[in-house]
Amino acid sequence: MSFLIDSSIMVVSQVLFFGFGWLFFMRRLFKDYEVRQYVVQVVFSVTFAFSCTMFELIIFEILGVLNSSSRYFHWKLNLCVILLVLVFMVPFYIGYFVVSNIRLLHRHRLLFACVVWLTFMYFFWKLGDPFPILSPKHGILSIEQLISRVGVIGVTLMALLSGFGAVNCPYTYMSYFLRNVTDADILALERRLLQTMDMIISKKKRIAMVHRNMFQRGEVNNKPTGFWGMIKSVASSSPGSENLAVIQQEVDALEELSQQLFLETADLHATKERIEYSKTFQGKYFNFLGYFFSIYCVWKIFMATINIVFDRVGKTDPVTRGIEITVNYLGIQFDVKFWSQHISFILVGIIIVTSIRGLLITLTKFFYAISSSKSSNVIVLLLAQIMGMYFVSSVLLIRMSMPPEYRTIITEVLGELQFNFYHRWFDVIFLVSALSSILFLYLAHKQAPEKHMAL
Repeated sequence: MSFLIDSSIMVVSQVLFFGFGWLFFMRRLFKDYEVRQYVVQVVFSVTFAFSCTMFELIIFEILGVLNSSSRYFHWKLNLCVILLVLVFMVPFYIGYFVVSNIRLLHRHRLLFACVVWLTFMYFFWKLGDPFPILSPKHGILSIEQLISRVGVIGVTLMALLSGFGAVNCPYTYMSYFLRNVTDADILALERRLLQTMDMIISKKKRIAMVHRNMFQRGEVNNKPTGFWGMIKSVASSSPGSENLAVIQQEVDALEELSQQLFLETADLHATKERIEYSKTFQGKYFNFLGYFFSIYCVWKIFMATINIVFDRVGKTDPVTRGIEITVNYLGIQFDVKFWSQHISFILVGIIIVTSIRGLLITLTKFFYAISSSKSSNVIVLLLAQIMGMYFVSSVLLIRMSMPPEYRTIITEVLGELQFNFYHRWFDVIFLVSALSSILFLYLAHKQAPEKHMAL
C-alpha cells in the first residue's frame, strides 16, 4: 500500500514537471514558430520531466520522504528512462530530422536516420575508452556503461559553463570594469557616423548619375555581344564608366565603416546606461555581488589547482567540513551532524533551483540565436540532449555535497562508477575554462578602449 502511495506521488510530480516543460516549450522556445512535429515537444517535455524528477529524488533523500525501497525503485526507473531517451531516442530523431531536411535523402530518411544513429553510438561508445570511468567487470549493456559516458559529456559541459560563468559574472556586474563614457564621446561618434552616411549618399548619387548618363547614351540597353563586341566596348568605354567601379568600391568601404561606427555607438550607449544603472540601489547591490563572485572565482580556481596538483578529492561534504572548521576554531558546543543536514538541504535546494533556472535561460538565448523554421526541431532536440546530460552529471557532482548517510541509495543506483574521476575532470575543465575566459575578457576589455580611440 505504501509503495502505491509513493508511486502516486512520483507520478503526480512527473506529470507536473511534464506540463511545465510543455508550457516552456510552447511559450518560450516555439512561441514564434508553428509546431509541426509533436514528437519533438513530447521528447523535450519527457526529458525535462525526468531530469527534474532526479533532483526531486535528491531532496527526498535528504528529507526522508517515501520509503527507501520506493526511492530506490524510482531512482532506477528514472535513470533507465532518461538514459533510454538520451542515448537511443533523441539521437535517432536528430538524425531523422536532419536527413528529412535534405531533399536527396528524403525518400530513404528512415534508413539514413538509422545510419546516423549507429554513427553516434560508435563515437559515444569509443568515448569511454580513454577515461577510467568504471570497473571493467560491467557488461556492455549495463546501466553503468551508459551513465558513465553520459557523465563525461555532461560534466565537461557543466565545467565549461561554470568556468566561464565564474569569470563573466563579476566582469558583468562590477562597475570597476566599466569604461568611462561621456556624452561628448557619444556625440563625437554619432557625428562621425552621420558624416559617413552623408558620404555614402553622395557617392551613391554619383553612381546613379553615371547610370543615367549611360542610359541616355544607350550604353545600358544596347550592350554589344560576342567576342568582337566585348573588344569594342572596352576600346570605346567612357571615362564615367571607368570611375564607376572605383566609386562602388569606396561605397562598400564606407558602408563597412558605417556598420562598425553604428555598433560602436550602440556599445557606448549601452555602457552609458550601465554606468547610470550602477548608481542606483539595485546597481550597487549587483556591484556587491560582483565582488563576492570575484572572491568565489579566485577561491574556486585556487581549490581546483590544489585538487589537480595534489590529486585530491574531498571525502566530506563542504557544509559539514566548513561547520567542523568553524566549531573547532571558535571552541563552542555545536551539533554538527544535525545542522549540517539542514544546511545541506538548503544548499542542495539552491544548487538545484539555480541550475534549472540558469540552464533554461541559457537554452532560450541559444535557441533564439541560431534557430530557424527549418532547423528549430533539430535544435530543440539538441537542447534536450544537452539538458538531460547536464542534469544527469549534476547528480554525480551534487552527490559530494550531500552528507554520507544520504548518498547510499544514489551510489547503489549509479553503480560502481569512478566518482573521484568526475570531480577531478570537473576541476581540470573548470580551470581551463576559467583561465581561458579571463584571458579572453582581458583582451576584449583592453581592446575596447583602443578600438574607441581608433574610431
